[in-house]
Amino acid sequence: MRFLHSADWHLGRVYHGVSLLEDQAHVLQQFVRIAAETRPDAVLLAGDIYDRSVPPAEAVRLLDLVLSDLVLELKIPVVMIAGNHDGSDRLAFGSGLLVRAGLIVRGPVEMGAAPLLLRDAHGEVEVHALPYAEPALVRSASGDEAIADHHGALAAQTAALRAAHVRGRRSVVVAHAFVHGGAESESERPLSVGGSGAVGAGVFDGFDYVALGHLHRPQALGGEGAEPWRNARIQYSGSLLKYSFAEADHAKSVNLVELDGAGRCAVERIALVPRRDLRILEGELAALVAAAATDPARDDYLLARLTDRGALLDAMGKLRGAWPNALAIERPTLVGEGPGRATADHRRTRIQDLFANFHQEAAGVALEPAAVAALERVVDRIEQEARRA
Repeated sequence: MRFLHSADWHLGRVYHGVSLLEDQAHVLQQFVRIAAETRPDAVLLAGDIYDRSVPPAEAVRLLDLVLSDLVLELKIPVVMIAGNHDGSDRLAFGSGLLVRAGLIVRGPVEMGAAPLLLRDAHGEVEVHALPYAEPALVRSASGDEAIADHHGALAAQTAALRAAHVRGRRSVVVAHAFVHGGAESESERPLSVGGSGAVGAGVFDGFDYVALGHLHRPQALGGEGAEPWRNARIQYSGSLLKYSFAEADHAKSVNLVELDGAGRCAVERIALVPRRDLRILEGELAALVAAAATDPARDDYLLARLTDRGALLDAMGKLRGAWPNALAIERPTLVGEGPGRATADHRRTRIQDLFANFHQEAAGVALEPAAVAALERVVDRIEQEARRA
């Protein structure tokens, strides 16, 4: 049995004010071509299909085109789940009709939803789809009042799948979660504010392959040998593109998974080539501007870390004159202590930490523990409301 596993497309993403939709369309053309060449038995899309719960119309049209190519033209079944960025109800619109065409979409949490059943020479394979869900939603759907966190929520769902498992069938699960041991990136929205959103790998015991979304670096948990990721059964395929400069060293890919008759998996990572790369260059402004003339990839998205110590006039204007898609400038030599000095990249700082730092600067005293706890609750509520919007 063969699967093509991908996740974290984030269609409609805007980065530093630039829409990445054309870049996403470019890579998705490659994805469809890979599917046509490898002919998987199913495509597994593990959440964060869109970048926000109400995606732009252009992103919806792009997804429609890609799914039509996969399901209608190539006749490949697709299993797609909602991630924490998606609006689960919107993503699942029409799912009852679409399943007849071979598109299985899971948005809102469902306890005991029927799996997709596939068959090969070795027998049947169950493909279970577990969309991202807040613990409170799983608690309500399952009736289990003991569920208090993400680990408990996912454990309850996978336990229900194991209880209904038909002996002799191989089983695959598609989920969107942060599993302990995975490497995070800057561009991932936290699954939980003021608490742990992580789950233990043990919740996936008994499944032959686990197709995960959420973490943007391709990675695996477990496995053996010189390249353990090749036979690890718990896998993150990683995101479609580099979605922050913290991912500049990532190699983006999709997973081609071979599942044998005994349930052992062999994974191949097939590289995705972006329309424009996301790069970090370091040096003095004049040197970086001069280097663009001989760089064949001068249209790449660029972060310039300038080592100049003196004042610079219109640095971004000069940079974009040479590198048209320069997105940001950093001045590491200006980072330090004291008023007006940045101690960290504010984009990687939690909202509550920014507020606490502001309070410290403005009031001269740190927030009291009760105020910190109240702030965590407020931010948590805002984040949950944004996910449901």
